[in-house]
Amino acid sequence: MLDRITSMQVFVKVVATGSFTAAGRALCLSQTMVTKHITALETRLGVTLFHRSTRRLSLTEAGRLFLEGCQKILADLEDVEQTVTEQRREPRGRLRLNAPVSFAIRYVAPILPEFSKRYPLVTVELGLNDRAVDLIEEGWDLTLRIRHMAPSSLRSRKLASIRCVVCAAPAYLQQAGVPKTIEDLSHHQCLGYTLGEPGAPNRWHFGLKGERTVSVSGALCANNGDALREAAIAGQGLIYLPVFVVANELRSGLLQTVPLDAPLIEAPPLHAVYAQGQTTPLKVRAMIDYLAECYSPAPPWEQDLP
Repeated sequence: MLDRITSMQVFVKVVATGSFTAAGRALCLSQTMVTKHITALETRLGVTLFHRSTRRLSLTEAGRLFLEGCQKILADLEDVEQTVTEQRREPRGRLRLNAPVSFAIRYVAPILPEFSKRYPLVTVELGLNDRAVDLIEEGWDLTLRIRHMAPSSLRSRKLASIRCVVCAAPAYLQQAGVPKTIEDLSHHQCLGYTLGEPGAPNRWHFGLKGERTVSVSGALCANNGDALREAAIAGQGLIYLPVFVVANELRSGLLQTVPLDAPLIEAPPLHAVYAQGQTTPLKVRAMIDYLAECYSPAPPWEQDLP
């Protein structure tokens, strides 16, 4: 079966040149092939497109209607192809970016204005979510996730390492005492994060591979690091969170790190995660490169810590 779009192009060229022969020359096709395309269209449509005579061709009423439709379809096709081609040269379009709440508020949203200055044709839709999102099903172009990447149908790029810290407000430590060992934590108010592994709020892991575990408890657990940070600032207890959640408070002295007798767990790195494809959209590549630039060589949350 002949290609329908090509047949439309042949038809429009025949109308423009006034003959099958001239259309063939313009399209580098034989007159026989031009005839096949027109015959295929007439067979498919069940109408006659041209009045044929030995001296000239003229359109039938059906041919005039079909010409209008073909011209619109081919013009739209050319516009689409041009738009796609331009996207390969310059990032443009809507970019749907998803990131964890605490991280996005502090270290994504503040740097987006500069991204918009560099790429004014890209509109960013920022989604804040601590749960694991389905990149494909939910229609995100790019998601930032703090996790170890297992083999999957998705692609990823490491953007930065993430370090955890145990800390509390100076007032809490003055009142409850400063824990020296990880076993001491069982006698303290420990505010737990609920979105980790099952039982995570009541189990804190230490050692580079998490090989040492301590049972803890506290008056509050939450599924958001910002909520736990604010509770810790108010003196409610100890928190064990990534540095990026508490970096500003450590610098200002609102929170104080607690050295312990075991290494803190090695947190998963920050990854940019995006869909597989023959080519990655230019807008996605631009955002990933920009984030990598902003978070290296040392991420901003690690700078100037006491």
